[in-house]
Amino acid sequence: MDDDYLPISYLNQLEYCERRFWLMYVQSEMAVNAPVLEGTLQHERAHEGGQERAGEAMIWRRVYVWSDRLRVIGFSDVIEEADNELQPVEYKRGKMGHWLNDHIQLCAQAMCLEERTGRKITRGEIFYWRSRRRRQVDFTPELRAGTEAAINRAFQLLAGGRLPPPIEKRAKCRDCSLEAICLPREVQLLTTP
Repeated sequence: MDDDYLPISYLNQLEYCERRFWLMYVQSEMAVNAPVLEGTLQHERAHEGGQERAGEAMIWRRVYVWSDRLRVIGFSDVIEEADNELQPVEYKRGKMGHWLNDHIQLCAQAMCLEERTGRKITRGEIFYWRSRRRRQVDFTPELRAGTEAAINRAFQLLAGGRLPPPIEKRAKCRDCSLEAICLPREVQLLTTP
């Protein structure tokens, strides 16, 4: 099953930058720098797995989820159940960005949970370590459509078999751990007529 299914976490990479997605997923490139290591260490508790009760809520950590319809697999950092409602919670190192990559990843987790449980999931939350706050994410029809579009785009890129060109968003490139591997400015200079 896993070979035909896309890991959900790579949707985050794809939505941030298609070239980053390709470098990480197809070419297995990964640059472990201080921010990447910090994020890994911050995720340790969520990645332990298990369950616990917090008041009336039930909390599950590191839950394996998948969707046969969407052909995606992955883990939810946390799933909380309270008042008969399920809510996925994703943990992120930084702060809320200007892009929807974290939202797409979380929505894909919710869509997997819906397929597995038959229950409607209307929202989730993202906990950002830098701000120490949770941000609620409503799973609107637009976000669901965007998530499915991202999944389809990933499979189209993979079927195309070509490394996408660099993006032209300097802020994204500057903040990307793969900038030294991707070499976006250098590639653009060499490929611009």
